Amino acid sequence: MSVSIGAIRTLLLENIQPARGRHGWHGGATPLGAVRGMSVGTALWRPTPERKCIWELVLHIAYWKYAVRRRLEGGKAPRFPRSPANFPDLPEPADQAAWDADRALLKTEHERLLEVVAEIPPSQYGRRVQSGKRWSTGEMILGIAQHDAWHTGQIVMMKRLATPAPRLPSPAARRSSS
Repeated sequence: MSVSIGAIRTLLLENIQPARGRHGWHGGATPLGAVRGMSVGTALWRPTPERKCIWELVLHIAYWKYAVRRRLEGGKAPRFPRSPANFPDLPEPADQAAWDADRALLKTEHERLLEVVAEIPPSQYGRRVQSGKRWSTGEMILGIAQHDAWHTGQIVMMKRLATPAPRLPSPAARRSSS
């Protein structure tokens, strides 16, 4: 079986951003889809006090999209607009305007990464990234897709935990209503 270079490029791109009307291979949303319409309260919710909240994960995902893009471009991008780098601090105040701005940052970094990946010649996929340590271009692209899938799963789970489920009638009440 022979696979075309174009098919490999499409596969890598669709692991970062599934084609319109499709979910990721894991059956779920992208990071952008997972936080679409999410309230500030849900974004700030923590499963326990020492764990990250969804908002912190959004900033972390945005940072790593930026970091991979920067490495793929050879280190040319300006510094990430938030700090510290890996898990940036939440803004003060952590309000709706700041949440909207950070979701926009995620979207911008996502779109920039897609643009860079789409321009990389497939002949470069097996070559080490110049500003990377030990990973090839193809491994970096696949790695950021896996990173997105991992943290998107966390976000979806946290969103479900943060949103109280509707109360179901007790078994006795269900029996009496039938």
